[in-house]
Amino acid sequence: MHKILDGKRGIIFGALDDKSIAWKIALKAKAAGANFTLSNAPVALRMGKINELAEQCETSVIAADATKMDDLDALFEQSMEQLGGKLDFVVHSIGMSPNVRKKRHYTNLNHDWYLKTFDISAISFHKVLQTAFQKEAMNQWGSIMALSYIAAQKVFPDYGDMADAKSALESIARSFGYHFGARDKVRVNTVSQSPTMTTAGSGVSGFDRFFDYADKMSPLGNADANACADFCISLMSDYCKMVTMQNLYHDGGFSNMGLNPALLEE
Repeated sequence: MHKILDGKRGIIFGALDDKSIAWKIALKAKAAGANFTLSNAPVALRMGKINELAEQCETSVIAADATKMDDLDALFEQSMEQLGGKLDFVVHSIGMSPNVRKKRHYTNLNHDWYLKTFDISAISFHKVLQTAFQKEAMNQWGSIMALSYIAAQKVFPDYGDMADAKSALESIARSFGYHFGARDKVRVNTVSQSPTMTTAGSGVSGFDRFFDYADKMSPLGNADANACADFCISLMSDYCKMVTMQNLYHDGGFSNMGLNPALLEE
């Protein structure tokens, strides 16, 4: 890979195991010349294999619950200290719905869990942005991104309350993107990825069938985690300096399809 992130510093949230998109982003960011810290919530650190990733990337893991401002404050301070200066990129790959995990139908949600879905999957992005903004932690022309999904715009019933959270996530990127851009020339975007065979994604009811449907609907087929990581690396680079406040579809063309004749034939 070309060293398009040579000398850049950052934080990558959400790598759980080698199936996760954040894991792939970390490996490719390292290959592209970046230095960064890895972070996840303490419970995820116990479940996952992030220390293996840290060893491969020659970096450290800093535990932080992205829903807690004190944890984020410490994470940004420690990251800048370890990396030797302000940051050039932040990757938010965080999402979880207790309702989806426990298979609660959208018409019968547990609303305490609903609030938890929003806090973890959307509001945490605002907290990350606010921490970086208030600490003036980003270099000019830096890039901050979060991973989203087309259920923010269109109805996919089995995606449940995560669809609402992704809608909020994308709105936060636009709203905060204005403030970060106007003050510091920092870019804020979301990447709307194809259904991807990650540990989190495969927990959604009917995922296998929908994965096949999306693959057949998309003229290029589904984008996999490696392809998504490549796209994210380009967004973190100086080649995309003028791209901000966007929700960028990385889905093989699925988002613009109405009907694919290949599906009719089946």
